[in-house]
This record gives sequence, structure tokens and C-alpha cells, in this order.
Amino acid sequence: MVTGIGDRQLWRDEHATWWASSLSLADLSQLIRSIDIVFTPYYVLMHLWISVAGDSPTALRIPGALGMAAAAGLLGLLGRRMFTTRVGLIAGVAFAVLPPVTRYGQEVRPYAFAVAAVLLSTLLLARALAEPTFKVWAAYTFSIPLIGFSHLASLAVLAAHLVMVVQARKAGDKIVGWAYTAAGVLGLCFVLPMALQGTGQSGQISWNNPTAHDLVDLPKQLFGTWTVAAPVLIAGLVGLAFAGRRALTLGLWVILPPLLTYATAAQLHLFLARYLLFTAPAWVLLAAVALGRLGGPVSGPRAGAGSSPLRIAGWALAAVAVAGLTWQALPAVRDARGPIAGEPDYRGAAHYIQARQRSGDGIAYSGIMAERRAMDYELRDDPHSPRDVLMYRTPQQMASYGAAECPNPVSCLAKTERLWLVATSLDGNPYSQMPHKTAAALQKYFRVKTTKKLTGVQVVQFTRADEKSGNGDDEAAGREVHT
Repeated sequence: MVTGIGDRQLWRDEHATWWASSLSLADLSQLIRSIDIVFTPYYVLMHLWISVAGDSPTALRIPGALGMAAAAGLLGLLGRRMFTTRVGLIAGVAFAVLPPVTRYGQEVRPYAFAVAAVLLSTLLLARALAEPTFKVWAAYTFSIPLIGFSHLASLAVLAAHLVMVVQARKAGDKIVGWAYTAAGVLGLCFVLPMALQGTGQSGQISWNNPTAHDLVDLPKQLFGTWTVAAPVLIAGLVGLAFAGRRALTLGLWVILPPLLTYATAAQLHLFLARYLLFTAPAWVLLAAVALGRLGGPVSGPRAGAGSSPLRIAGWALAAVAVAGLTWQALPAVRDARGPIAGEPDYRGAAHYIQARQRSGDGIAYSGIMAERRAMDYELRDDPHSPRDVLMYRTPQQMASYGAAECPNPVSCLAKTERLWLVATSLDGNPYSQMPHKTAAALQKYFRVKTTKKLTGVQVVQFTRADEKSGNGDDEAAGREVHT
């Protein structure tokens, strides 16, 4: 998970994290009033982290790696608490080799923290039910806002927690219902104001309108590939038969969140595999139950029993199964460490510009792939980087992620002799996804000198056209091109 953690360049969502977390707390407070309030705790945490560790890709991704490492350890402890040490160890190791663990353990987003928070909270509840003390119940209470602060969709796990409480109450625990109610109410009090305001900001992800195919394809998206998802799900379904009283809890954990987020997708837009990543540990735990059962009972009064030869054989078979899963996962793990499909090569664009820039150069953008924010990141440490000549109002002034473009591009470009245009238009026309007035100004007052085409992005170098140079409607495709 840590190998090559800084090699892959950041993608759009990670750029958003960097930008929001790099704001002053005053500017961040303005941003969250209009958008992404649900990420406020994460952005504040990353703001503090950046102030200490810096904002290189490696530094930005270390918190996520630590969160995912903690999740693997917590899953092992939860497996031991719910079943046996054998089940816990199998679950922790199997979880660590999954492609999404590498993918989101190397991502500057809160999904690793969501997984860790869900596992921590579930572990604390399991301990509170077995060893009820005020300290443990208090810890569980404060773990609930941790779930919500990491990602609101993860709060769906509380339904599985309720099953655990109901089972304990039926087993004769007289106070567990009151303790859980108090913990739930107090814990949710920290989260509900943020959640209620966040529902009014869901337009940020309104593009997410899943179909039935997306629901069927969820296991592949959740585990990275069907070659990993299929064995985990099959073993998990077998594990339900041997999970005893934990079967309902774990079954609800893996089934309810996808169905709930899918059913409410038109309103809340939360049905995304990365939002549901917290269900993957439950599938792995069920699969570990199936493998652990090969060495003897894993639930009920005889949990952990079995002859020595049977236990040894069980360990051997489990080791072979986990090794096979690791082998199956390797291609997807390699893909998880590589560039994300469809993401422009902004790092290459920045290097190309830096090697050729001059004092006084300007830069402009065309596209819908957050080009400005991405290039701001890639050029963040360059004091001589080109000036954003068409930015009329900054994102801070807009209290948004995007800036306002100059309404009079002719005037804004008047003092610029050389201009770099970073364009991500899919049709290859660098003017097609910019305001018409801006495109007209560029074509009239500038001429294309060179075009550099990179993965998903092209960098067009313009120089000001003198009055003798022609009619000014140069086509970028007709000039010198470097590939």
C-alpha cells in the first residue's frame, strides 16, 4: 500500500482536497457554507497535516495510508472479538491485499478514515456488549461522530449495530437498550447539523444517477475486479452459514448500505463504490469465517475448539486461499498504483511549460476537468510560473472551487505577449470548451506557435500576433505539434 505512494499524480478529487485544505481557516469556512460541508472535519485535519508535513503527493497520502493500515488492524481485532483469533488474522491479512485498500490507501480523500471509523466503532460496541463499562460506552459514543465526520454514508452501519444491541437485550442484558440509545442520540447530535446542511449541497454530486447495471456491477467496483470480488463474495455467503448470531449483523452490514443508497440516489446521490467501501471489511470477515471454519468451529460455545491436526490443516488451507487471493489481486493492485483512467497528465503539462516559460508569460484554461486547480497544484512551488491572466475572481472570492473568468478577455489579455493554454477538450479543439468571447480574442490577437499533446491534455503556446501576421484565425492543429 505504501510502495510508490507518491508516484501517481493527484487526480481531480485529490486536487480538491489539497486546495480546500490549503485555504486559511477563514476562507475554508466560507467555502463550506456553500459546498462540501460534510468534508469539513477531514479538510481541517488535512489543513493541520499540510502545515506540518507539506503538500507533496507522498505527504498528502500518508494519512490515508495510516487510516487504511489501522483499518486492517481493527478488522483483525474485530474478527477475534466476534469469532476467533484465527478468523481475525485471516480477515486482517486478506483485507490488506485487496486492490481498493491500495487504491484508497493512496488517495487524498477520507474513505480510508471512513473504513477505520466504522471498524473502530463496531469493535467498541462489541466490547461494550461483552464488558459493559462507562469508559467503553463513552468511547463508543464518541466513535459515532467519527463515522459521520469521515463520510455520512458510513452511518448506515448503525443499523448493524442496532442488531447487535437487540440480540444482547434478548440475551438478558437489561440496560443495553438504554445505553445504546443514549450513545446514539448523543453521538448523532454532533453529526446531524452537518448532515442536514449537507443535504442542501448534494448538487455537487448530482451527476451520480446510478442504474440497475451499476447496482449489479457494485462488487466489481468495490473490490477492483471480478476475479477478486467473486471469491470473496462466494466465501462470504458460505461464511454466513457459520457466523452464528453474528450472521444477521454482518449480513445487514453488507446488504443494507448499498440498497439504501441506491434507493435514495435520486435525492442524496450517495451510491458510489468509494462511499460504500466500509462494507468491504464485512464481506472479508464473512469470507474469513468460512476459511476459519476449516480449522474448527468459529462461533458458539465451541468456538476455537478442534483437534491440533484439524487446526493445522485449517491454517494451511487458509494460507493457500489468501495467497491465491493475493495472486488474483496483483494485476488490479498494480493498476491501482498507476494513473487513473481518463485523468489528464497535468504533471507532464506543468513540466513542459516550466521548461519553456519566460518572465511575463500568461496561462489560460479550456475544459471541464478542473484544469486551473490541477495546474495550480503542479506549479505550486514555482515562483516564476505563468500568471493566470483570465482569472477575474479567485475561488476564495467565489467561495467555491472554481474561479470566475474575465468577462472582457481582450482587455485582460492586452499586456500578455506569450500565453500557455492548457486544454482538455475531448474533440481536440482547444477552443471548444472555453467562452466564445475568449476563443475569439485568442484567435484574433494571438497566433499558435506550438502544440504539445499529452495524455488527456494539450498545451498550446500562443504568441501575440502583430498586425502584419495575417487574419488571426490560426488553427492549432495546423501548427507545429510535439507528441
